[in-house]
Amino acid sequence: MKTLPDFSLEEALFARGARLVAGVDEVGRGPLAGPVTAAAVILDPAAIPEGINDSKKLSAKRREALLAALHDSAHVCVAHASVEEIDEINILQASHLAMCRAIDGLPVRPDHVLVDGNRLPRALTLPATAVVKGDAKSLSIAAASILAKIARDAIMVDLAQQYPGYGWESNAGYPTKVHQAGLQNLGVTPHHRRSFTPVRNILCRGEN
Repeated sequence: MKTLPDFSLEEALFARGARLVAGVDEVGRGPLAGPVTAAAVILDPAAIPEGINDSKKLSAKRREALLAALHDSAHVCVAHASVEEIDEINILQASHLAMCRAIDGLPVRPDHVLVDGNRLPRALTLPATAVVKGDAKSLSIAAASILAKIARDAIMVDLAQQYPGYGWESNAGYPTKVHQAGLQNLGVTPHHRRSFTPVRNILCRGEN
């Protein structure tokens, strides 16, 4: 049973003529606050950092070490969709928007994109494949998951300094007990997603 992502999906695409394959992943669909963040990574087959895995299975120290290695050896880009965009177009479309921005921001254009999940962004015009649980299967997608998580976690730590009491420095905006208590006691901030039910319920209660 395979326990680590590998490079077989990318190698199959190379065999079909692709030269540059990008992996794309997003972080932050579930939180009640903060942006949704995506990363795109094109690994160099001759210089893949050791130890790449789904970001959720790595320690913060290991993720940071891999971040430095990826910046040295791969083409990378991180992008976001804002809280306002999430509320306007819904979280799925906002996550796809962030993915497209990350792909468009790469310094080179990939020949094929491996996208984590079961749907491809509608605006993506490049040849692409959706890979369910891709961060556990593809090294390129796993690498993207690392970059996206580090970038989004850093944003939430910064926001936690501006809006203490919600626990964002440790829960990254997910609906933990601390975060929900903060919502109840402190109210809704400009960085909360108003289209998400727990936030909307508090806003409605305030209006009533």
